[in-house]
Amino acid sequence: MTPTDETARGPLRSRSPRRARARRTAAGSVSVLVALALLIAMGLMPTDYVIQQPGPVFNTVGTVEMGEGEDPVPLIEVSDAETYETSGELDLTTVQVLGNREQRISWVELALAWFDPSRAIVPIDAVFPEGVTTEERDAQNAALMTDSQGQASAAALTQLGYDVPADIRVAGLPEGSPSEGIIEEGDRIVAAQGEHLHDIDQLREIIGAGEGDPIALTIERDGSEHDVEVTPVRSDAAGGSSWAIGVGLSTTYELPLDVRIQLDDVGGPSAGLMFALGIIDVLTEGELTGGERIAGTGTITAPGEVGPIGGIRQKLYGAEEAGADFFLAPAANCDEVVGHVPDGLRVVRVETLGEALDAVEAIAADGADELPTCEAG
Repeated sequence: MTPTDETARGPLRSRSPRRARARRTAAGSVSVLVALALLIAMGLMPTDYVIQQPGPVFNTVGTVEMGEGEDPVPLIEVSDAETYETSGELDLTTVQVLGNREQRISWVELALAWFDPSRAIVPIDAVFPEGVTTEERDAQNAALMTDSQGQASAAALTQLGYDVPADIRVAGLPEGSPSEGIIEEGDRIVAAQGEHLHDIDQLREIIGAGEGDPIALTIERDGSEHDVEVTPVRSDAAGGSSWAIGVGLSTTYELPLDVRIQLDDVGGPSAGLMFALGIIDVLTEGELTGGERIAGTGTITAPGEVGPIGGIRQKLYGAEEAGADFFLAPAANCDEVVGHVPDGLRVVRVETLGEALDAVEAIAADGADELPTCEAG
């Protein structure tokens, strides 16, 4: 081996580790970039979830915009009776849904929602059932809103002492119905087992209590009343089994006053309670709220029963963001309320329209501390 050979080998040994490190660095950089690209791609992939977040808040004793360039109109208008100006607010709360089957949210959007207590991640099937299009769901919610307005009007006027008869009609009979040949489409069901009917739920309860025994019904057909008897059968529907007389029913109410509720682009039944309180406030002399801002939610039946709703947590945050100090919550939603109330918002538990009305009057009189709230367990 010559000195020339030895000298030639020295620089080769010193350059080789640097080249190896450079190659490893380049390979590592490429791996990181590939991993980041995959992560970004996965983050942008659609999910099988939707996000629920606080939606708009509307004052039922205030005004709403009906269209661009149009003057605001009262959310609630009542004709054929004296109405009164009021102060404060009776806010109905809503939930906004991000994503649907046609436009799904990404994993990045899902991750951001995970850290926001005002938002909820919900399986898409729970909001948009398989086989139901967004347009069909919107139509169903619009129908529920219309029914809610009718129930709220009936409940409010009944609370104020008006007589509000329910018009429960047979909308159809499926093939093989136990009512076939006894009841006809268009018949009005006036009473069951001698009880005058206020709504469909009351009829269902009477049928269920009979546990299959024949049910005596009073029906009205062509202006004349008839007494008939139908034997219920077991029916599997809506995920459960119950006794049924096999008829489709629709309900309208014979309101003694013309009540008009104007609210676009909001669906579902959960505004019923606040609609009813708004109607009462409009028809009641004086300031029902005492100038306070009170929000709330809950379904309502014509007899005044307040029922549970979905998205209660998002509605709590929506009320707080809108500046409400008090929130009327259905008692049946209390388990979802506890531990999720935004700071500065006081929740009042209600089960009936009468309780809700008493709560509003107590808040107006600075007596909110004595009102029931939601408690753990």
